[in-house]
Order: sequence, then C-alpha cells, then structure tokens
Amino acid sequence: MTDPQVPPLPDRLSIDPKSPHHVAAVFQHDIGIRFNGKERHDVEEYCISEGWIRVPAGKTLDRKGHPLMIKLNGKVEAFYR
Repeated sequence: MTDPQVPPLPDRLSIDPKSPHHVAAVFQHDIGIRFNGKERHDVEEYCISEGWIRVPAGKTLDRKGHPLMIKLNGKVEAFYR
C-alpha cells in the first residue's frame, strides 16, 4: 500500500496486548494472513522469517481460561486488505 498512514507490517506480530510483539498501530487496519497459500482467520501470532503461525487448538483451554495454542510451520504472508 502507498498510504503513508499505514505502518509497515512487522516480521513478527501478536494479537495479545501483553506480548512484546504486539503493535497497536497495525491493528487499526484490517490485516490478512495467508498460510501455505490459504487465508487464515484464526491466527493469534505469526513470524514471517521463521515461517510459523500460532493458532488455537480447537476449543481446549489452559488452566487460566485461554485457548491452548499450536504452532504450525509453513510459508507465511501478511498483508493489508
């Protein structure tokens, strides 16, 4: 995008505000994640350079009530919609 108001997408991004990889300015825009050629809507965190995403493992929760995450390896692309 050529819009100067849109920040560049970081190599690693998390939707969890407590994470050091959370960038609030990026979430003011609509973001898409393509994993192995298919668009995913359940991605909690990604890293493009290392080639992984974290997604919830079904409806399983940890002892604090947060979804259990699994790490999937593959080709990751992040983009603005």
